[in-house]
Amino acid sequence: MTTSPPRVHQDSGELPPLLPAPRRLLKHPRLMHYNRLAAVVLLANAAFLWAAWPLATPTLGHAALANLALAVVVRQQYVINLFFRLATSAPTHWPLKVRWTLGKVYHFGGLHVGGALAGTAWFLALTVTTPNGPLMAVGWVLLALLALIIATALPPFRSRHHDHFEKIHRFGGWGALALFWTHTLLSGQGPVPLAVLAVVTFSVALPWLRLRKVDVRTERPSPHVALARFDYGETPFAGSSTAISRSPLKEWHSFANVPAPGRSGFRLTISRAGDWTGSFVDDLPERVWVKGITTAGVANIEVLFRKVVYVATGSGIGPCLPHLLAAEVPSRLVWATRDPRATYGDALVDEILAVQPHALVWDTSRHGKPDMVRLAHAAYRDFGAEAVICISNKRLTWQVVHGLERRGIPAYGAIWDS
Repeated sequence: MTTSPPRVHQDSGELPPLLPAPRRLLKHPRLMHYNRLAAVVLLANAAFLWAAWPLATPTLGHAALANLALAVVVRQQYVINLFFRLATSAPTHWPLKVRWTLGKVYHFGGLHVGGALAGTAWFLALTVTTPNGPLMAVGWVLLALLALIIATALPPFRSRHHDHFEKIHRFGGWGALALFWTHTLLSGQGPVPLAVLAVVTFSVALPWLRLRKVDVRTERPSPHVALARFDYGETPFAGSSTAISRSPLKEWHSFANVPAPGRSGFRLTISRAGDWTGSFVDDLPERVWVKGITTAGVANIEVLFRKVVYVATGSGIGPCLPHLLAAEVPSRLVWATRDPRATYGDALVDEILAVQPHALVWDTSRHGKPDMVRLAHAAYRDFGAEAVICISNKRLTWQVVHGLERRGIPAYGAIWDS
């Protein structure tokens, strides 16, 4: 195992200069592709409003339904996987700038936000112009529910009260869908809106139709980590994720699947990072609930590049591991964690080093916390990589991704939009 004596930091070299100010501005977090996609949806709606003015009442209803359908369908797992398949089908001989942009496919949540905001605005206009008493009553109740969902989805509330956000989003979404059915049936808008609603309802229900309780074998190499092993007839693709729960109507948590080449089933690495994960590690369950369809994650964009560097901290090694084991793309690992063998066990560390013999594993208990941007850049430079994929906590992920992108280096990491 390669640990990091002080010379590693010294030899990492200076970071490249920042991009010119105009180009650097486009790399600002507030202008990331997620927000750009939301803006595109809102601008498209504004253009439609300008082109079609004045609008008839049925048109207001159709516009509201179309946008809210967009907001729901882009979060459907099969649609997400389709987005990833289309984006990652580009060959590696395409210009790097094109592949750099395609790699941001996981920002698709901007379409969800844009559709939700535009759909709510259209429905407000529809309700205000509705003379029918029962329709107006249903409309205002639905608007109040949509406003609650949007307000609790804003980052300040979502980050501090994520469990409440999740419940409001789930049950509020189901309630809003029921009210939309009621409103549409009362308004007698015809077969097309009903067909759209049927598609949206099926999209929402599909993951729950795959709900089941399955056996899990768990081991706890340390008080910080549980390794959960599943083999219930599904072997997910590398880089996908599975949602698990002990109380399916309360909360769900997604973890990266780690299938082993040539073996059925998969593993999940669950680290103590909150009440739910802490309870899981302390009280290892024998059975858990799973639902949904295995879904592509950010690291699946690796195939767009000839070589990549994986940067992970702590249990971030979990989402990286399936890609390292599959070795579909030449890669180099930089992993900073506390006492890796004591925390994750010899077997897991040896498995990693078997496929990544040149990995840089920085033991933070011996060397302290490193400058991850410098380590990432040094690995990127020395390995001749085309991109960096960072799996870490929110603060460090953004630090690495934006620290590199502002210097003209393609970098990717989770954006915590769910």
